[in-house]
Amino acid sequence: MKKYLLAAGAAATSAVAAAALAAPASAAPAPSVSTAASAVSIAASAAAPVADVRTVRQGQRVDAGGGHTLWLTREGKHWTGPDGFEQFRSVVDGNLDLTRPALSHQGEGTFHSGIYGGPEAPGRVDVTDAEGRVTRATLLQLPGRPGWGVWYAHTAPSDRDVSVAFRGRDGRLLVELPATDS
Repeated sequence: MKKYLLAAGAAATSAVAAAALAAPASAAPAPSVSTAASAVSIAASAAAPVADVRTVRQGQRVDAGGGHTLWLTREGKHWTGPDGFEQFRSVVDGNLDLTRPALSHQGEGTFHSGIYGGPEAPGRVDVTDAEGRVTRATLLQLPGRPGWGVWYAHTAPSDRDVSVAFRGRDGRLLVELPATDS
């Protein structure tokens, strides 16, 4: 099943914002964290260090694992899955408002990817499954920080959807796509 979601703005519930602000600035968890309580998961995620953003050349193919390949052009994100079918998500068609934090999500089984963007330097993208496991996404962007980039991650198999959170370099939640019932 393929899912395509889009969010823009920094809309977050006050509980999520409070949990993120109350997070201790101590030791960071490993890139994949498993917790039972979602508030603990959110607080731990907010305290984690920022991800490195890998700069790639326009059209450079990146092996994203599991038979998935990604590449970026000035027009947007391109990818293929194990089926070899090429797909595209535009950053120039007006669907993403890059004047504020923006996030999209395309899910194909256990492979998740999308576009992040906006005026702030990216910190990280976290993918959280229904069991509360957090997977840190890999971030890619073109040279010169064009105001957007691509993220991807592999998660454990689940029959439920994931939520995706885009955070700034200071760990602050910029935008979130909540899980939806499948």
